Amino acid sequence: MFEASNERIIVLDTETTGMNMESGPHYLGHRIIEIGAVEIVNRKLTGNNFHVYIKPDRAIDLEAIDVHGITDEFLEDKPDYAAIHQSFLDYIKGAELVAHNAPFDVGFMDYEFDKLKAGVKTADLCHVTDTLAMAKKIFPGKRNNLDVLCSRYGIDNSHRTLHGALLDAEILADVYLMMTGGQTSLAFSDGSGDGNSDTGTESGIRRLASGRKALKVIKASADEMDAHESRLDLIEKKGNTSLWRQ
Repeated sequence: MFEASNERIIVLDTETTGMNMESGPHYLGHRIIEIGAVEIVNRKLTGNNFHVYIKPDRAIDLEAIDVHGITDEFLEDKPDYAAIHQSFLDYIKGAELVAHNAPFDVGFMDYEFDKLKAGVKTADLCHVTDTLAMAKKIFPGKRNNLDVLCSRYGIDNSHRTLHGALLDAEILADVYLMMTGGQTSLAFSDGSGDGNSDTGTESGIRRLASGRKALKVIKASADEMDAHESRLDLIEKKGNTSLWRQ
């Protein structure tokens, strides 16, 4: 089993050839085509990023292209997964691995490991944290995709038009830090880390400490929740709509 560092966190996202997970990532042989990951040490983004595009051995579904914008033609000159496997393992080994809907990403990672007969699973290398599961506990019954969480936590993702693994990992890092107590002295390094830094990273971004204490969360009582629901019933009875029930 891995020996996890309590200080090193890798926030990761993947893009794939398809999204259908009815039978797990093996369904129709879907593959990883992009990996993006950012490193956090002592709650600071280090700039030691890992970003790579991967040429799969199958065509990309049109529905997937609509989501991430990556085409078969774009991947023609990219390495296959086997070529980046060891560097990827070296990068994530021993860290806490954070992903949104982690079973999706980890399932594809383990599938790639299995195809190489690597004899290892993600859980052997990392402690996996699923921010979607965390969000469902914090905001039960609510939508908890990445865009919604950015809105809740006041994180600017206006530059995000299509999904991209590295961009999503950077955004998720902000969300994760807010979910776990807020940002503390966050700032990108000068990008001189030893990892595979993506040239598209916006080096001008700086994240500064707010100096504020974490907000105390006071949950509504059962009586208050009942009164709230009664009020919403009255609003809808009068023909109006309610944000809380959209």
